[in-house]
Amino acid sequence: MKKLIVKSRLTDRSWFDRQMADIGQEMSPVVWLHERVYLPHDYRPAQNMPRLVLRTEVRQTDQPAVYNMYLKRHIEDSGVDWVNKTTIGDYTEASGIIHQLGFRKVAEVSRQRQEIWLDNRTAIFVDVVEGLDGVFLKIEADLDENESVEALRVDLFGILSMLGQKTFLMQSYFELIKDEIQEYLIP
Repeated sequence: MKKLIVKSRLTDRSWFDRQMADIGQEMSPVVWLHERVYLPHDYRPAQNMPRLVLRTEVRQTDQPAVYNMYLKRHIEDSGVDWVNKTTIGDYTEASGIIHQLGFRKVAEVSRQRQEIWLDNRTAIFVDVVEGLDGVFLKIEADLDENESVEALRVDLFGILSMLGQKTFLMQSYFELIKDEIQEYLIP
């Protein structure tokens, strides 16, 4: 599935919540997500290479966790993300398969997420990511086969702007975490 994703550090959570309430939208209860991010052994940034993600998702503490595996590939020249997802029954075996395929674990990302679905293909996520300062606003939309990437991008940036965001981020959460860690490691 092709997706467009835009992300920003939320400038004012209270204002955002009021905006959502004013248009009759309410954030979901908090969902806890934990991801292990794997890259191919020969991974190079900005080369359209895949990454695999094992995600643990807990929507209700009295219910069992759900485990999913994602294959994500960001296509640099278009800004489109290819995302394939499947539910897995045995997390340990899936992890073993990923390692046998030559992928290596590069990061773990935990976050608490709330979401609003604007329609059947567009979601707004508000994420608090462990290890990163602030709250993040992320908008994802599935791209229809005959739809213009640029037109959808303009729509998503328009939504971001209406929600008070003036800047956006291109990096994934694991890249942001690695960047913040690097700042502390450099003498």
